[in-house]
Amino acid sequence: MEKVFIIHGWDGRPDEGCFPWLKTRLEENGFSVYTPAMPDPLHPKIDTWVKFLKRQVGAPDEHTFFVGHSIGCQTILRFLETLPVNTLVGGAILLAPWIHLSDEAYETEEDSEIAKPWLETLIQWDKIKSHSNKFIAIFSDNDPLVPLTDSKIFEEKLGTKTVIEHDKGHFSGSSGIKELPSLLDAVLELSRG
Repeated sequence: MEKVFIIHGWDGRPDEGCFPWLKTRLEENGFSVYTPAMPDPLHPKIDTWVKFLKRQVGAPDEHTFFVGHSIGCQTILRFLETLPVNTLVGGAILLAPWIHLSDEAYETEEDSEIAKPWLETLIQWDKIKSHSNKFIAIFSDNDPLVPLTDSKIFEEKLGTKTVIEHDKGHFSGSSGIKELPSLLDAVLELSRG
């Protein structure tokens, strides 16, 4: 059976935004869907989040798919870096992924300190690609936190297919996005493709 792990973002929850809708739609399409509550979401740490995801997933295979939002995308990518050689996963959909953040992302000095390791710890793109060549990234043209130019980095480094939504903000609960058909379509495309 195909499995999907939906990983929320910084200061996020599994029941926010379009995640409940996506979970329901995927289950209607026969997927087993897991929406773990990531540890200490106000203070996400790479090592903590990657190890937690590893425990949730167990041994992934070609029938394992990932959906990440914001820092959840980085968590998925950094998890993929840790997989044993020759382990393949079905693919990943990256919703509002980032390599850089706009100045608006930092409400406090603490935010800047939390983001720093995520921004400065190198991502091992080649290792990630060795575990899947199926990536779709979804950006919004008015995301206040994620520069749209980051889409080119994901295309170049991972061969990511890019989808650009109009006026969807950061796709978070506070953006008011309760349904996102392009996200469901992305999962279905990877699982069938």
